[in-house]
Amino acid sequence: MLSRLSGHLLPTVARLGVTADPRAALAPGSILVANHTSLADPAVVLAALRRLGVEPVVAATAGLWRVPGLGRALAREGHIPVHRGSARAAEALDLAAEALAAGRLVLLYPEGGLPRRRDAAEAPPEAFRSGIARLSRRTGAPLVPIGQAGARRLISGGTAKQLAGLATAPLRRPDLHVHIGRPLVLTGDTPARTAQAHRAVTAAWREAAARLGEPAAAVFPLPSPTSGEEWREAAA
Repeated sequence: MLSRLSGHLLPTVARLGVTADPRAALAPGSILVANHTSLADPAVVLAALRRLGVEPVVAATAGLWRVPGLGRALAREGHIPVHRGSARAAEALDLAAEALAAGRLVLLYPEGGLPRRRDAAEAPPEAFRSGIARLSRRTGAPLVPIGQAGARRLISGGTAKQLAGLATAPLRRPDLHVHIGRPLVLTGDTPARTAQAHRAVTAAWREAAARLGEPAAAVFPLPSPTSGEEWREAAA
């Protein structure tokens, strides 16, 4: 339902471009990891993935399950509530592992929240939380990095600015871009795996930003690998 809605509605408010690394693969049982910049970017990423024939399970804040009607639909389609900062936080990893074992693709946002800045400019992904590293160690699933750029042109800033952005989007139809990177199998301890995932998503974001003419490559260089950090490409 979410993928269909995104696929139908997004073209009415924006122009979406989608590219992929030549070695990109969206194999069943993969962990999809994207940068998170705006309330709009889950719809952007879902619309891009639907173009590629993929409708993933999404891990999202548990508060959405309390929205009348939406919560029931999310539960029916197997999406994963994340109870941040509570004793139930670990349940999300259990549900994600079950979905991966069943061959579903699981979309995660390991930054764990939205940036506090109010401007619409691009910026690299913020620090990742460790859940992605623990899930990869537990399941051995490959990670597919996804970079999106432009979502803050749709919605960013305070409440008034967000509403104004959404209201004027059909007239502005800003350019957005999603880039799918090559799959990786993370290795090492939790900090190393977290750093590897962050670096891969940052590289995908840089590619997406470059497609929009954003100066991401010059202004925000890729972080250097941490000591001993290494990863290997997943088999296609």
